Amino acid sequence: MSASERVLSVEHLRVEARNDGGTTAVLVDDVSFTLDRGEVIGLIGESGAGKTTIGLACLGYTRNGCAIAGGSIVFRGRDILTLTAAERRALRGPGVAYIAQSAAASFNPAMTLFEQVCEIPVRHGIMSAVEARKVAIGLFRELDLPNPETFGNRYPHQVSGGQLQRAMAAMAMAARPDILVFDEPTTALDVTTQVEVLAAFRKLIKEHRTAAIYITHDLAVVAQIADSIMVLRHGKMVEHGAADQILQSPREDYTRRLVAERVSGHDFIDRAGGDPPLLAITDVVASYASLLRVIDGVSLEVRRGDTVAVVGESGSGKSTLARVITGLLPREAGDIRFQGETLPPALAQRTREQKRRIQMIYQMPDVALNPHQTLLDIIGRPIAFYFGRSRADIRKRVLELLRMMDLPESFIDRKPGELSGGQKQRVGIARALAAEPDLIICDEVTSALDQLVGEEILRLLKHLQDELGIAYLFITHDLGVVKRIANKVTVMLKGKMVAGGETQTVFAPPFHPYTELLLSSVPEMRSDWLDEVLDRRRISS
Repeated sequence: MSASERVLSVEHLRVEARNDGGTTAVLVDDVSFTLDRGEVIGLIGESGAGKTTIGLACLGYTRNGCAIAGGSIVFRGRDILTLTAAERRALRGPGVAYIAQSAAASFNPAMTLFEQVCEIPVRHGIMSAVEARKVAIGLFRELDLPNPETFGNRYPHQVSGGQLQRAMAAMAMAARPDILVFDEPTTALDVTTQVEVLAAFRKLIKEHRTAAIYITHDLAVVAQIADSIMVLRHGKMVEHGAADQILQSPREDYTRRLVAERVSGHDFIDRAGGDPPLLAITDVVASYASLLRVIDGVSLEVRRGDTVAVVGESGSGKSTLARVITGLLPREAGDIRFQGETLPPALAQRTREQKRRIQMIYQMPDVALNPHQTLLDIIGRPIAFYFGRSRADIRKRVLELLRMMDLPESFIDRKPGELSGGQKQRVGIARALAAEPDLIICDEVTSALDQLVGEEILRLLKHLQDELGIAYLFITHDLGVVKRIANKVTVMLKGKMVAGGETQTVFAPPFHPYTELLLSSVPEMRSDWLDEVLDRRRISS
């Protein structure tokens, strides 16, 4: 491609962080790549590999405590690192735009989507408010959003997760940037919605010939959109090549491990189940504000040692079911029995012992763990609350739990910000185990982790289950996870249970039509997979 088509050239990039003790850590070390108009590079690697740090650096931005310590980032012939702070701010939006992982956390809930999508081009003086509104409607139409002329009148909470993710793409494209930085934009989406959003992103890039940096930990996802892939580890480039070469014939051992983990098959879990139900849910109904029914007649059983997966698209009621079980959302009808005893609908009505026996591990440890507390305080709190032990006994038990999590004992005085994503999730597991529960509800506990770290967490959960006899209710949209950890599965759609039973039975033909849709939406490690799925959907519709 001609030099005039080149939009970005990153040479020997180095990013450092300085911690509270004054020592320096290297986050990105000697990374180089180029990007031409219409080209997409995928950045792959585990948590802490430097993917997001590189993406942010291309906007001339670093997180607090970090600094670009070397190299160059040349955008349209100008080195971003030589620009003033004002010039860098002017670059963001019209030159390089960012699409974050969580659309819900990125939009202002008090402003309409039109106001937020139009803000950047108007503020930068690129177009008038009337022109920006016309551009927004055109982008909504391109991204297959419903009723493009009026869609922008809604507030963020009034649209689905997939629609909001596409609205964020419209917001990023409104000022017609040369480069889009996608930072894990489909990680939190269910597989059916992910197909729609990936197709919309790819269409946007192709029609506008926008260059893009696509950050993800899922090789199968990046295969659908990237021309080339760079594999990163510990801030260094491990391998860089054409997408098909990385997927089909990786040269480096670490890349081969990533590919092997993504394509490996797993036998279905089979457990004998003669024990009486630990948790029995019968015809449960729940609504928000007595207006919107979100759980409608759901029934399931969990026995000691079971892992029961609950799967379905966004809005199907998976996480809401967990809230109902824990009493955070009181049920309107039906029965929930735990060890043969009916649980009161609301958490405040339950005894301390009833609360102790059911614990949760959350999707986002960054949000679930108090950043101002040490691991001793975080993991020790349930020990103090449920068992009333002395400070010395609490410290001893926390050290035992850290060892059980394969975390160093020296971490006891650390805070969450000093840990990696996988380490923080282990702390979340340790906190749940500190209450010595019989049932743990795992709410998307691996969706925010890269595949190798996610697999480590799954192995840890399985080991703990074998050792302690814990039962899991495993909420997930990753059917690959279901196959390798769950012996039973419940499939939910619009608050109802549409399929349920032994995993190998539910995932074997003849399928319920919705189960078949879920299974067919799991990305495969080949670059033509998305086209095949879209073709099948066009034919069936």
